[in-house]
Amino acid sequence: MNFNELKPESLMMSYGYKPSLSEGAIKCPIFQTSTFVFNNAMEGKRFFEVAYGLRELDENEELGLIYSRLNNPDLEILENRLCLWDKADDCAVFESGMSAITTTMLEFMEPGDLLLYSKPVYGGTDHFIHHFLKKLNIQSIGFLAGETKEEIIEKINQSGRADRLTMIHIETPANPTNAIIDIEMCAKIKAHFSTEEKPVILSVDNTYMGPIWQHPLEHGADLVLYSATKYIGGHSDVIAGACLGSSKLMARVKGLRTFLGNMAGPWTGWLLMRSLETLKVRMDQQAQNAVKVAEFLNNHPSVEAVYYLGNTAKKGTAEEKEIIKRQFKSHGAMIAFDIKGGEKEAFKFLDSLSLIKLAVSLGGTESLAEHPQTMTHADVDPEDKKVMNITEKLVRLSIGVENYADLISDIKQALK
Repeated sequence: MNFNELKPESLMMSYGYKPSLSEGAIKCPIFQTSTFVFNNAMEGKRFFEVAYGLRELDENEELGLIYSRLNNPDLEILENRLCLWDKADDCAVFESGMSAITTTMLEFMEPGDLLLYSKPVYGGTDHFIHHFLKKLNIQSIGFLAGETKEEIIEKINQSGRADRLTMIHIETPANPTNAIIDIEMCAKIKAHFSTEEKPVILSVDNTYMGPIWQHPLEHGADLVLYSATKYIGGHSDVIAGACLGSSKLMARVKGLRTFLGNMAGPWTGWLLMRSLETLKVRMDQQAQNAVKVAEFLNNHPSVEAVYYLGNTAKKGTAEEKEIIKRQFKSHGAMIAFDIKGGEKEAFKFLDSLSLIKLAVSLGGTESLAEHPQTMTHADVDPEDKKVMNITEKLVRLSIGVENYADLISDIKQALK
């Protein structure tokens, strides 16, 4: 059998792991160790030369194990498996999604640079952009779904910092509104401003789609980012993040990760490897459930509007429909909706749920509900929230793997 021809879901149980190196254990053990023994001093020297970029790996040479801040079997096998979904050269796993995002931004930007980003983004990312990066004199320009390439380029030119554009960071679909950003359009903006001396980096937060439903690298992105806590972890029992891309860019990301020390530990790596084995079946079921829940919400008299990719694919603009067809392999399992009324009615709905739990996060096996305006996006500028439709009446649902009829029954009684 040619294993190179197998689908990623078939390789998640075995890829990158040799049972013979671990007493024949069918599953990769947890390598709970801080350091590793060298066979001799020369081996140690050669390992460190590669780790610190003092020389390239020789043909057929693999970087040996040194210290768990640099590499660990659980981490390396996990990263190799994650690369399969996105067809990336390399992957770096972190202790949280925010550590993946912040490390990446810090590596590729410096004081005086300009960041272009889509709106809305996850609340933590928004805070980092508007509070921490400003301390470093890194300015930012936001744009909304629906703005054209020409309009965005004009914004950048009018800023007076077009020559300092260094990074474009987008989140699509957007959290929490499911707004759609065209990755290929952003790649054209990147090309417009890139120079040989200062190439622009395009990163995509793909958390809402996970590694199954969208592959940003295929559409011109340089880096793809995940909160691995969400679909990749999938059981609401681990915090982690990931960044994937070319070998050249990932060498830089991993280099900074080494010195910031925010790599994932062996226990986190082991938990994520466990979760990868069921990733596709979980996400397939969640997407199927979301279709049914969205259909129910679309027809409920207490619901004003439903923000779901399946709705946009049917009733959106011609441009939105084209992007969905080209960019997404599923309509996902995230649904937001406007309840008739305001905060009072939204809170009453959330407090009345029983099967669906009131909690932030998403992508787990259990269904969750939250109020973005006062929870995940509480720190976002109030005026920005109005423009982005993050209002008092907006509720966000993460659909899990329960029986869809039971989910609908819970939503129905809570709306009543």
